[in-house]
Amino acid sequence: MNNTNLTPQEIVNELNQFVIGQNAAKRAVAIALRNRYRRMQLSSDMQEDVTPKNLLMIGTTGVGKTEIARRLAKIVNAPFVKVEATKFTEVGYVGRDVESMVRDLVENAVRIEEDNEFKDVRLDATKNADKRIVELLVPEPVSESANQADFNSIMQMMNQLQKGQTPNVNVPNHQVSDDIKQKRQEKADQLAKGLLENEQVTIEMDDPKQSNSNNMMGQMGIDLGDSLNGLMPKKKITRTLSVSEAREVLIREESDKLLNHGDLYHSAIKRAEDMGIIFIDEIDKIAKSGQQSSGDVSRQGVQRDILPIVEGSQVSTKYGTIDTSHILFIASGAFQETKPSDLIAELQGRFPIRVELDDLTKDDFVKILTEPKNALVKQYIALIDTDNVKVTFTIEAINRIAEIAEKVNHETENIGARRLHTILERLLEDILFEGPSMEMGEITITESYVNDKIGSIAENRDLSEFIL
Repeated sequence: MNNTNLTPQEIVNELNQFVIGQNAAKRAVAIALRNRYRRMQLSSDMQEDVTPKNLLMIGTTGVGKTEIARRLAKIVNAPFVKVEATKFTEVGYVGRDVESMVRDLVENAVRIEEDNEFKDVRLDATKNADKRIVELLVPEPVSESANQADFNSIMQMMNQLQKGQTPNVNVPNHQVSDDIKQKRQEKADQLAKGLLENEQVTIEMDDPKQSNSNNMMGQMGIDLGDSLNGLMPKKKITRTLSVSEAREVLIREESDKLLNHGDLYHSAIKRAEDMGIIFIDEIDKIAKSGQQSSGDVSRQGVQRDILPIVEGSQVSTKYGTIDTSHILFIASGAFQETKPSDLIAELQGRFPIRVELDDLTKDDFVKILTEPKNALVKQYIALIDTDNVKVTFTIEAINRIAEIAEKVNHETENIGARRLHTILERLLEDILFEGPSMEMGEITITESYVNDKIGSIAENRDLSEFIL
């Protein structure tokens, strides 16, 4: 199945495997995603005029807003970024600027394109990596005469530079001895047979700290990489790894050498423009509250900064300029103390699709615990099974857990499905602690077990507020 042209029904079916309920929200995002495919079938002139219908999801925490957006992006392998509106500051203040969300999206798109391209060149990259591994396992001894020849070459080059001449130095070509060739061939044969996978090898690789500093520059739309590379070499670090681990590091380096980065970055920008999804959480926190306060000025400033990006603007990144006109924006918030109408009017108009998500019921909790591929009960059963302890849950126990989750959410802060995590951790605390010492065994979680462990806590509002 081609995931780029899924029908809305197929998209909803995919989402149903991971998110329980919230059918209205699923339908809305499915239509938005399908409209992207529809747009790409239009003439280029009309494509420019068809803009995405951005969504505003309204609902309490833990009801599935983020999960729906994240899963939606995974379905079509689209670049996806989740940001929190409260982390941004108005232009002119110290803090993260709103354009950084777009740059993060492009970084994500570049990683997707790299992964796709790496698959195409992996065979050649693996051959080159294995060749480097063999050379590392059987290094060529450097003779004193070779060192002297290198030194003489450097001195000759410096003398020519001082005289204003163009350096014309031939680097000595060290011939590999027949003995080294034979040993390397033996190692290559062993490597091909998989006999050296656990052997230790020391490799040189780029310092990850240096790439992080380059990313910081990239957040500001500044690419100093090419300029700095011309002035100074990349900082390297050495690591001792098994051959199997070293191979993956070297394959990535060799793959990178085989790529056309200009084409890759262009494709990444295009992917981010046409398929990118930016999820802006807690947008209600930057809305104007009922009573005017000094903080409202700053919050409205952030809204004004977000507006041109959502409307469509050019943002500079270290990979090129991106047009945000066709990025799909999904905003979300609980809107318990504010209303969508408290956002500035221009921003409201840029989120024409409004979807209200329902609070989760006991039946929803039962389904969340058991039905999805990544259901919580399945996760805990698998985790405890690593200690050779078999755990099973009776349906009565599942129902009781769901009942407690609904009750605690209703009586204290409503945190949606996240309540199940706190309840299950408390319920299974003893098994998780004692499991490694039990060596093996079988445990059945019954309704009585649930009541013994957390029933009394759930009934006591003061206790449940702090513990569950």
